[in-house]
Amino acid sequence: MSIPRATARLQLHKDFTFDQAAEVLPYYASLGISHIYASPILTARSGSTHGYDIVDPTRINPELGGEEGFRRFVARIRAAGMGLILDIVPNHMGVGPENPWWQHVLEWGQGSPYARWFDIDWHPADETLQGKVMAPFLGQPYGDVLAAGDIKLQFDATRGKFFAAYYSHRFPIGPAGYAGVLRSAGSDSLVSAIAAFEEGRDENGGISQQNADMGFGQLREAGRTPEGAAAIEAAIAAHDATTPQGLNALHALLEQQHYRLAWWRCAADGINWRRFFEVTDLAGVRVEQDDVFEATHALIFRLYTEGLIDGVRIDHVDGLADPGAYCRKLRRRLQALTSQRPPELPPAPAYIIVEKILANNEHLRENWEIDGTSGYDFMDRVGALLHDPTGAAPLSALWTELTGQDKDFHAEVREARRQLLANNLAGEFEAASRALHAVARTDLRTRDFSLGAIRRVFHELLVHFPVYRTYADSNGRDDLDQEVIDRALEQARHSVDRTEGPLLDVIARWLGGDAPRDSANPRVRSLHQRAITRFQQLTPPLAAKSVEDTAFYRYGRLLSRNEVGSDPEQFSVDLNEFHEGNKIRATRFPSSMLATATHDHKRGEDVRARLSVLSELPDEWTKRVREWMHMNAPLRSSVTSDSGADPSTAPHPADELMLYQMLAGAWPIGLDPNDSDGVTQFAERIERWQTKALREAKQVSDWVLPNEEYEAACKRFLYAVLQAGPGNSFLPQLVAWVNRITPAGVAKSLAQSVLRMTSPGMPDLYQGTDFWDFSLVDPDNRRPVDYAARTQTLSGAEKNITDTAGWQSGAIKQAVIRHTLQLRAREQDLFARGTYLALRIEGAAARHVIGFARQMQERTAIVIAAHLPTTLMGDSAGPVIPVDAWQDTVLLFPAAASSMWMDIYTGRTIRIESGKLTLSEVLANLPVAMLVPA
Repeated sequence: MSIPRATARLQLHKDFTFDQAAEVLPYYASLGISHIYASPILTARSGSTHGYDIVDPTRINPELGGEEGFRRFVARIRAAGMGLILDIVPNHMGVGPENPWWQHVLEWGQGSPYARWFDIDWHPADETLQGKVMAPFLGQPYGDVLAAGDIKLQFDATRGKFFAAYYSHRFPIGPAGYAGVLRSAGSDSLVSAIAAFEEGRDENGGISQQNADMGFGQLREAGRTPEGAAAIEAAIAAHDATTPQGLNALHALLEQQHYRLAWWRCAADGINWRRFFEVTDLAGVRVEQDDVFEATHALIFRLYTEGLIDGVRIDHVDGLADPGAYCRKLRRRLQALTSQRPPELPPAPAYIIVEKILANNEHLRENWEIDGTSGYDFMDRVGALLHDPTGAAPLSALWTELTGQDKDFHAEVREARRQLLANNLAGEFEAASRALHAVARTDLRTRDFSLGAIRRVFHELLVHFPVYRTYADSNGRDDLDQEVIDRALEQARHSVDRTEGPLLDVIARWLGGDAPRDSANPRVRSLHQRAITRFQQLTPPLAAKSVEDTAFYRYGRLLSRNEVGSDPEQFSVDLNEFHEGNKIRATRFPSSMLATATHDHKRGEDVRARLSVLSELPDEWTKRVREWMHMNAPLRSSVTSDSGADPSTAPHPADELMLYQMLAGAWPIGLDPNDSDGVTQFAERIERWQTKALREAKQVSDWVLPNEEYEAACKRFLYAVLQAGPGNSFLPQLVAWVNRITPAGVAKSLAQSVLRMTSPGMPDLYQGTDFWDFSLVDPDNRRPVDYAARTQTLSGAEKNITDTAGWQSGAIKQAVIRHTLQLRAREQDLFARGTYLALRIEGAAARHVIGFARQMQERTAIVIAAHLPTTLMGDSAGPVIPVDAWQDTVLLFPAAASSMWMDIYTGRTIRIESGKLTLSEVLANLPVAMLVPA
């Protein structure tokens, strides 16, 4: 039960709770799923649609049904013979009034036991933040907000505590300031409470938790009497910022706190605590500390011990101080608990996977003691396989011609990194630079390197850094990390001033070339390790934000390659490379998750499959796009340029070209252009994508200061080109083009699905993708799933797929998935541990076939899929390649292969002649086949 055979990812939230999820379990069990793979279930911020903003890791989210609902859910999972994998979030927590640990830090500062649980720098360079936490949650500069009276002192009668309220934010008032607040009321009814807050103060004026609790109790009592309640109201009135005296009093009170309220725009430059990426309401957690690890995982360990979960997926593992040490520690803790699990569950090891983005030629560390990744690496490989390499050059030429942009993707990434380091991640960059400077000051040979020089050189190293991060620890870095650093140094030398080149090598030594443990001075060891940690926790958000959230929206040669985990510069991979990757996974991580869609994908798997068809038709697409841009030129608007100089037109060519790709890739199958409601709904979805794309690109618009004029012009253009009517010749042409490429896209989608379920690894099915998946970037990819339609289509016994009639509904994709997963259920060992053998193809259409075998002892399964099918399909109205297009193409079987095989999809028996299988026979009815001995 612990190692899954196949998972189904479910996105739980207040509108899809444990009880609602329980209702779809029979469907997934019938499909062949062995484990549910659930989004985070611990208590997240109210209304969270994803669960990654956890505010209380000690409780199961009440919005999902709480622990009682969870136990009902698990009971139904077990009754269906299934297991449960849980997504956990060890790197960060949501901050705000719902997080009791964070609120306690704001209330007590460094005196809080949780002060070191969050990754806070209590002594930053900014003197105004000494011993304070920056709280950059104000919508305007502090002085303006204060003068407007938007910050109000309020009293929580239930708890006997004061707090500063700013809309939905609540900032606790530290106990040391209570006596002054209460004196402002001038009431005898508060004398005892004042005394409680003044007794037992230490030499610094601090107050003990015990005395504070006594004072809070006194205030609760006072608040229950008319006199006390009136006095408390008088104290609040004395701090009313709408009066001059009240403003001064409130400001003075806020200045005493363990936090500094600030405008949200200050966060990028001045924040003194680690965030998740650049999200200011998600704070980094120091889970590397034993007490923090135990506290944040206690509930997870209890659920595992009680047999309620079977494994975990670790979110954003690269955000942790030491991912490898964390994974090993988690493995040991779960292993120690395995013997305590219910006896009816097999004592198998927990399933542990990590969310990890692997760059080209980067491999997951084998010493982490995990089962693999959550599948982005496979999603990249199989996606690249769908692309025809011959399309790269003409599509690059089209992009350059129409947009005037001749930069490759990596140049866009470097430019984005410079922008992010200067703006969005300036505070994190400054903290890491200062950590390096502190190391420099510990050595006479390096103390003359100035902070400015370190900033400049370190900046260039980060700009050219090729992966998410390195994994150096107290022992320094290993050979794999050394290769990464060497690549970064090689590139950075070209952009660093020649006189500062030697400093590059010095910084490289500080970042793990020298082992911190080698220093005899404990202080130096600590500073050295701190610099390494700062660096290694800066590069992941820099990589993610520059690639996925910026360059992906600037570079649009072909958007099907702009996907999480992918490098758009790598347009395609050939079959040999795909096979080699499968062999490596079978050896190193045979249970690694295989995904083709996730809650984070930029485009649904069938959008990407359809767009990949353009790589096979670059000349036709080029002609079509040129016609459309000419045709729709009158629909563009004149807008004020960013510089205020000559006006420009909107959308810009790059944005228009990317829009055409999205319209062609995501147009729902069967949508009639005369269906005004359907087209409007589609346009609204594209509009949300377009707005996000423009802001993420950070060129014409952005999230900080949206360019409303440009965005409005792009919106008008979008709705104009999708407006049906005699005056719009574009819409019929768009639909005709969609109809032209959709059959090939469907064939590719079926191949992609089969490859996910049969390659070495463990296949994951993202919710809703058992039908066609034309979703867009989140939150579009988290829309409700129509389970009623899916259940109705699946009902009854497995049926052979005799033809592709009705393929438009998506039922054919569901049937292929069901047949394959049911075979995996019958042949668990074959797919879990079987060897992988790439099969030879010969003949005129050999480059258009993927073939491999999974073998274990006497058992064999043969996987066959059409590859780059577009040119072979011609004008086919369905996803099947005409028989005569295969000509003499054959697949060569191993010498010991049986002579009679059965295709599990069609039920047809296939005879092998002289060790050869004729493709025109086996792929006569479907673009995929799965053969087992008859």
